[in-house]
Amino acid sequence: MISFTCCFIALVVGYFVYGKFIEKIAGVDPKRVTPAFTKQDGVDFLPLPTWKIFMIQFLNIAGLGPIFGAILGAKFGSASFLWIVLGSIFAGATHDFLAGFLSLRKDGASLPEIVGMYLGDRFKQFMRAFTIVLMVLVGVVFVAGPAGLLASLTPESLDTMFWIVVIFLYYVLATLLPIDKIIGKVYPLFAIALLFMAVGILIMLYVHHPDLPEFTDGFTNTHPQGLPIFPIMFVSIACGAISGFHATQSPLMARCLKSEKYACPVFYGAMITEGLVALVWAAAATYFFHENGMGESNAAVIVDSITKNWLGAVGGVLAVLGVIAAPITSGDTAFRSARLIVADFLHMEQKSMTKRLMISVPLFLISIAILIYSLKDQAGFDMIWRYFAWTNQTLAVFTLWALSVYLRQEGKLYIVTLIPALFMTMVCSTYIFVAPEGFGLSYTLSLVISAIITLALLGLFLYKGRTKES
Repeated sequence: MISFTCCFIALVVGYFVYGKFIEKIAGVDPKRVTPAFTKQDGVDFLPLPTWKIFMIQFLNIAGLGPIFGAILGAKFGSASFLWIVLGSIFAGATHDFLAGFLSLRKDGASLPEIVGMYLGDRFKQFMRAFTIVLMVLVGVVFVAGPAGLLASLTPESLDTMFWIVVIFLYYVLATLLPIDKIIGKVYPLFAIALLFMAVGILIMLYVHHPDLPEFTDGFTNTHPQGLPIFPIMFVSIACGAISGFHATQSPLMARCLKSEKYACPVFYGAMITEGLVALVWAAAATYFFHENGMGESNAAVIVDSITKNWLGAVGGVLAVLGVIAAPITSGDTAFRSARLIVADFLHMEQKSMTKRLMISVPLFLISIAILIYSLKDQAGFDMIWRYFAWTNQTLAVFTLWALSVYLRQEGKLYIVTLIPALFMTMVCSTYIFVAPEGFGLSYTLSLVISAIITLALLGLFLYKGRTKES
């Protein structure tokens, strides 16, 4: 428990020390008027209370990531603890904050528009398509699980398909209605439930005081299938450390912030909070694996077992609420974000319901088609999930490189994003070369090719920087 406790403290200290350092680099101006006021439209641009924005941002970026990803990542041993801490502080929170801050400075612009400003118009077009595909995948993968669980808890007449329809109807409302009508009212309640569950598990960790691995024991890979820590663990634990999806959500809240001084607590703070949740669940899962072996791969079963055994009936209810609500709330904001991304590059105002429908209907039809395919074939769903995981982390790579260019152009300390950009480039490149759903190359060859790609991008970045300066 010593290493776990040190990691927990490090995350908290990281917010107050490194978070404020990043905030200083960004150059926050509390007097600057935000898009919530300059572009207020009563739908997407409108000022909301800061505490509510924090809760919405936390639930937007969380989903099941800090729970399920951390549980699966815990199979790799104590290295998972270290990645959650270092990833959250130096990569994930920095990535989320600067993406949100840039959106604030660029009139609430969506992620593809921001990336395009610094990586070029051609890359902007690619990012528009890439990001929309990711948003659709998020909406699809976060429907089937909650629908199946709801079907198991309700009468047989209310089957999985019924709940899929219900969830999609909710998606339609959450995507089309003003952000304060559904999202602003429901999300804070679900976020409180998710945090309450994590706090309960944290307390029980110290009550039971399980024999967790310590860093002094080394970082032995304990994965039962022998999967390599690099790059698999860094893709498995995404939302609990760094996730490209987060940068697509930050602009949603950037359009509602009343002042730039709240950017760090909302964007950096929400990611650190997610890291704390992921760390707690990684520790709880480690205890579960120690007691029951590592044969169980269904994270929902592990969550159910831990919460019921440690938190009783109340814990069981909260677990169900979290497992159902968390993915749904990530899915609906994914569709909302997709609508705004399309609206941005079409320059289509969104105050009109007709214009919102023109964009949203095609997105839902495409999502339904993908969902039907995935439900017919479990292998198809697994493939969609794996591509979603890789696409998610690759988006973080693109964002980190764009942020590095931005900081360099502004004469600011760009190394804070350059190092995470290099590391995540290596992770994502290695994964796609070695994974069966990728090129399926040997591990060594994948590492060599990925290293060449990473060094080439570093060389291009430095060369372009010198060209601009001259």
